[in-house]
Amino acid sequence: MNNSVQQPNVALKSIVKRYGDVEVVRGIDLEIADKEFVVLVGPSGCGKSTTLRMIAGLEEISDGELYIEDRKVNLVAPKDRDVAMVFQNYALYPHLNVAGNIAFGLNIRKVPKDEINRLVTEVAEILGLTPYLERRPADLSGGQRQRVAMGRAIVRHPKVFLFDEPLSNLDAKLRTQMRAEIKRLHKRLGVTSVYVTHDQVEAMTLADRIVVMADGRIEQVGTPMELFNNPVNTFVASFMGSPPMNQLDAVVESNAEGSFAMFGGQKIALPELEELQGADGRKVVVGVRPEHVFIEPTEDSSPIKVELDLIETLGSEALLHTHVGDTPFVVKAETHGDIDHLSSIDTIYIPTRRVKVFDGETQMAYGFVKAEG
Repeated sequence: MNNSVQQPNVALKSIVKRYGDVEVVRGIDLEIADKEFVVLVGPSGCGKSTTLRMIAGLEEISDGELYIEDRKVNLVAPKDRDVAMVFQNYALYPHLNVAGNIAFGLNIRKVPKDEINRLVTEVAEILGLTPYLERRPADLSGGQRQRVAMGRAIVRHPKVFLFDEPLSNLDAKLRTQMRAEIKRLHKRLGVTSVYVTHDQVEAMTLADRIVVMADGRIEQVGTPMELFNNPVNTFVASFMGSPPMNQLDAVVESNAEGSFAMFGGQKIALPELEELQGADGRKVVVGVRPEHVFIEPTEDSSPIKVELDLIETLGSEALLHTHVGDTPFVVKAETHGDIDHLSSIDTIYIPTRRVKVFDGETQMAYGFVKAEG
């Protein structure tokens, strides 16, 4: 899959990575624009970290071409690619204090001492590390260590920042804080950034564009809302969104009133799609997000009988875990301050305009419109 943008700063052309006979990255084409924040997301083992490490030069490219600012870098050493990487485990030097860790790369490059001091002071102020410059990593919290790791990358003023699951070792509250800090930092510095995570919430909140990967391939590239509202297949539909999109196996049936997805004696009205014309008897997967389901009738919606299993309270919202036949089905509903009105739910309502339809065999979306660019 090829996804082009203007003024590419990083370009991957038919990139392949093999370990012996095993192909773990399978012909990736991707262009990343100058100053863009791109997130590679996907399940463990999908090839996203390997792709990032090939950009960094830490993994050899088996086939294909990699360009940074129009310079082919396949055989260029990591230190000469002008990229900076932030690792999951921080990779700080325990015997150096914060200032020493931030300045390490500058000392290796024999930058003048006065310039190092100026740059370290500047970066420490940006990251709120000024009070900790004399401390060693063992005396810092996880969030502070991650700031130091980012400071070491920032101080070099690289062409590209590479982040390899940098927040996965932090607790939930710190992850949320650090996401906001990384976003603010990118807005301030404007450096092209490639970020790897398995956390789709992280991807949605950070990215200008998201690259969804599976089994060494790119499934879809787009803005967070493009992937949320217009998934190309059932994998992207289920991977992006929290909770993920509900999916029901069904068969198409048409009459004078339109096309319907039939399942277990129930039916959902389907949107008018060219691919569904004359599709009676075709197996499909009907997708609808928990946010798009109602617990009261609305105009142009299909009533569906459900069995309520449990209610997960989130404060102003609640997740209703139900079953449609044997299929789990989640509904996100407002609590209005209590959940009493939710405990007797036995019918939900699905607006036709919110229904996504996927081919039952190929799992590809009907009516999919590829984003420009």
